[in-house]
Amino acid sequence: MAVQFDVAYSASVMGAGVVAGGPYYCARGSVAKATTICSCTGTPYSCQVAPGGTGVNSLVKLTDQNAANGTVDPTAGLASHRIWMLSGTADSVVPQAVMNDLQTYYRHYINTANIFYKQDLPAQHAMPTDNYGNSCDKLGSPYINNCGYDAAGELLKWIYGSLNNRASASPAGRFIEFDQSEFLSDPTSHGMAASGYLYVPPGCDSNGGQGCRLHVVFHGCLQDTGSVGDTYLRHAGYNAWADSNRIVLLYPQAAPIYPLTNPNACWDWFNYDDAHYAQKGGHQMAAVKQMVDRLTGGAAPPPPPPTQCFTSSNRDHVLAGRAHDSLFRALANGSNQNMGLDNIFIHSTLKRTGPNFYVVGSCP
Repeated sequence: MAVQFDVAYSASVMGAGVVAGGPYYCARGSVAKATTICSCTGTPYSCQVAPGGTGVNSLVKLTDQNAANGTVDPTAGLASHRIWMLSGTADSVVPQAVMNDLQTYYRHYINTANIFYKQDLPAQHAMPTDNYGNSCDKLGSPYINNCGYDAAGELLKWIYGSLNNRASASPAGRFIEFDQSEFLSDPTSHGMAASGYLYVPPGCDSNGGQGCRLHVVFHGCLQDTGSVGDTYLRHAGYNAWADSNRIVLLYPQAAPIYPLTNPNACWDWFNYDDAHYAQKGGHQMAAVKQMVDRLTGGAAPPPPPPTQCFTSSNRDHVLAGRAHDSLFRALANGSNQNMGLDNIFIHSTLKRTGPNFYVVGSCP
């Protein structure tokens, strides 16, 4: 998703940090390609990842075609970007051959001196840190591994240049939960959660945040708040750097779509929601860009969303992030109203009255 956003909005983005990702439009809208060519996430025997296997030349042509059509920004905007890449030697999900293709892709548009590629860390498929997480070679939730390497800090320094040392104390900023439906109507039907999060460091609350930078942090699959709570928000490694360098962090949130479409809360990089997913007009892409524009003053805030109601089984409400399970009963998020047993047989109507706040009822 970071690569997609970087390419599509290259005129307003200055660079990207990519941990275990493939070239732009790698999947070409195909789940089969996404799980066999761009990653090894299909059946155990279906992986076809190989050097050059993503077809970089054709992806460059598709990028140029999109730019010519105006569905992504002109590729000339990429020339000045600062690109930071990391691929663990033990990554079994997105093997290094895929990221090697990403490097080849970026080199077509960007001078080699502006690209950093870390490819000697013995990390599994995870966000590497130097102080939190599983062992470096483990594959498993929350997909944050303690590898003795501060990936977040290194990528921020590469993109933004010289930075102050990260804060040594506990994060002093504050998290703000916001309603993602202001930027995409009914986000849970498009693979986005009801709520996103903003981390505001000290000094960026006043004067409209003047002099503060904005960094968008896209979580990986199964790292959304519905899957790991606030673990990724608090432990991926960005917040301490934000505190000491006045960097506002936008943590937009994806969400699962069950049962088979997007069960792992991945961002849409393989056409599970929108055929235009890799373009500026893609549902998720446009939503995040509107968030960025709101924060940077690039667009007027949209009007408040109308009251929304959702009628579904209690189990589906829980899976969609509108309710949560407590001792086998479904409770509406925010109000904690009891909806009855958490199963597929009991149906309820929930009315959203605020960010991640639902009441049992009906809409007029």
